[in-house]
Amino acid sequence: MGALAVLAARGGEPAPAAARLLDAPATLVPLLPEGGLRRGSTVAIGAGSASGAVSLALSLLAPASAGGAWCAAVALPDLGLVAAAEMGVALERLALIPRPGDQWPVIVAALLESVDIVVLRPPTRVRAGDARRLTARARERGAVLMVMDGAGAYGRWPEGADVRLEVTASVWTGLGSGHGHLQSREVEVAGSGRRGASRARSARVQLPAASPGGSPYGPPAGSPAGSPAGSVRGQPKPDSEMDPALAARAG
Repeated sequence: MGALAVLAARGGEPAPAAARLLDAPATLVPLLPEGGLRRGSTVAIGAGSASGAVSLALSLLAPASAGGAWCAAVALPDLGLVAAAEMGVALERLALIPRPGDQWPVIVAALLESVDIVVLRPPTRVRAGDARRLTARARERGAVLMVMDGAGAYGRWPEGADVRLEVTASVWTGLGSGHGHLQSREVEVAGSGRRGASRARSARVQLPAASPGGSPYGPPAGSPAGSPAGSVRGQPKPDSEMDPALAARAG
């Protein structure tokens, strides 16, 4: 609630014009046409043929939030705060609206007035008019609208995004045959978009996994419930449909 109170106080303030770009992870800079998250832009994140879209969104949030940017996550009720903190997101500057209901377009529009980045997974089908209005609001207020595109049964974001990032492959390391624990995850991300991002490109990104105190992600799908979490043996194994950022629960 503290974060939401601060955001309410900032509601009348326009987004700072001094910094046109928000910091992005160095590994993703080649996929962003201006080398960072441009204020006023819409970024669509899709899972493509592999899971990992939420983890990718968190990795994009981390440098910006660590640098002082305020962020909000809308309609992500299973977002793992442990995973978010592990990836470097400043939780004290992250507002959560897990179940916005049918009024989510109104809530997102209000947040775009107050925060620097809004991450949205639309909980219902998106009407073209709502998508246009939210894209325009982000552009006017100098915020970044980050949309989880194609999630669930609701199809793609109907308004063209300035940048589109899609996870096309994902591999875990640290998994053996029924034993071990998750250590890290490498995903392949394809980038495209409009104007400066029109040329397709791709990059490999290493995402962090467990902290020294233990994995926040739980056992991989298909492993026995009592699998030990000791030393890791075996070769990297393709990941399951589980996205660690969603599988992790707040402690």
